[in-house]
Amino acid sequence: MKILFYDTKSYDRESFTRELEQYPDIEVKFLKADLTRNTAELAHGYDAVCAFVNSEIWTETVETLHQNGIRLILMRCAGFNNVDLDTVHRLGIRILRVPGYSPEAVAEHAMGLALTVNRKLHKSYLKVRENDFSLGSLMGFNFYQKTAGIIGTGKIGAAMVRICHGFGMKVIAYDVYENPSLKGIAEYVSLEKLLAESDLVSLHCPLMDNTYHIINRKTIQMMKDGVILVNTSRGALVDTDDLIEGIRAHKFFGVGLDVYEEEAPNVFEDRSDEILEHSVTARLLSFPNVMITSHQGFFTREALSAIARTTLENVRTFENGQESPNDVKPEK
Repeated sequence: MKILFYDTKSYDRESFTRELEQYPDIEVKFLKADLTRNTAELAHGYDAVCAFVNSEIWTETVETLHQNGIRLILMRCAGFNNVDLDTVHRLGIRILRVPGYSPEAVAEHAMGLALTVNRKLHKSYLKVRENDFSLGSLMGFNFYQKTAGIIGTGKIGAAMVRICHGFGMKVIAYDVYENPSLKGIAEYVSLEKLLAESDLVSLHCPLMDNTYHIINRKTIQMMKDGVILVNTSRGALVDTDDLIEGIRAHKFFGVGLDVYEEEAPNVFEDRSDEILEHSVTARLLSFPNVMITSHQGFFTREALSAIARTTLENVRTFENGQESPNDVKPEK
């Protein structure tokens, strides 16, 4: 099996190279370029491609891959909202993903963002480096005995529930499907009730038609004044213009974002020498109570190893003609 890996960084190459020792029948090539309609032709001569969160696997890309003999698309991530699934399945290409490489890593990062914007850790770090040991502007509030509202209780959301419970918070949750493992530590409520009662709202649901802009002007108005909002899931869960309007109206005590709507050109790239013209990112960064990180929620040693291992096991599953819970099925 020959696989072409797109959009790889040094840490991707290192983690996959380690795991490949266990898979001598798999031959790979790593590219820095991402998978788009312009780079899909590079897959000629390969059996499969491996893509990531920022790849553009739309109709023309998929058709080009098919014309070049690609039978398998490997997503080394959980999400697949950047894939034209209808065309993939119409052309008989199989697609496998990595649904749960390290839910704890993302949940821990979500709580890290919540703690940072609450206790102003980023500000304190900068102040002390300038020999400023004053406490002005650093006051936060206890999470203990406050209410955490978790939207989406899959593996990552469930991990966040347990973290918040460990902090002594009352945990309420909203999801179409209740997670039985959370019985006794989280109470399922309506979205409206969750927004109205939560001191911390953390997003962990997938991006789908019914969750697109689930946080918008209307739902922001339902929230408590002084709420903390955290998003480590998908940027388009939040209507950024409405979020900025809410920040300006002093609705939020703090906002922690590992994902945001305009992140595609920024993800995993060094743009420190560039001016972000007409940028939503720059607007968000202008607020003192907003913390943005670089889509790094997943980024731990354990997660990278799990991503590589699961991706290569997905290859083995494909070669053996077996079904897998990691298959991305056609939407019904």
